[in-house]
Amino acid sequence: QEQLVESGGGSVQAGGSLTLSCTSSAHPYCMAWFRQAPGKRREKVADIDRSATRTYGYFVDGRFTLSKADTKTESTLTLQMTNLKADDTAVYYCAADFRDFQCSSRGRDDYNYWGQGTQVTVSS
Repeated sequence: QEQLVESGGGSVQAGGSLTLSCTSSAHPYCMAWFRQAPGKRREKVADIDRSATRTYGYFVDGRFTLSKADTKTESTLTLQMTNLKADDTAVYYCAADFRDFQCSSRGRDDYNYWGQGTQVTVSS
């Protein structure tokens, strides 16, 4: 059973930086970060496939960097967030899926495995 273990998150002031990490005990075809603010839909922040092709949400605007590191048994997804804004406040979720089709076109319903979520709070 795939488990995603998240770390990072916290509270920062606007303009600050945070790093989120997520470790999978396997090598998913797609890994992604989503976020959900109170009263809003869960939206994709960024995703990456096995060939390291990345896509970012329109709101990222060059502020975040997604990377993935693989060992023989694990994949670790890292999201480096800089120049954070109050609008970035949300619960951030790591997601993974093993099915072999394009990552960039996937929405939340196309991911079968989810982390527990980590809170990111940005104060203005």
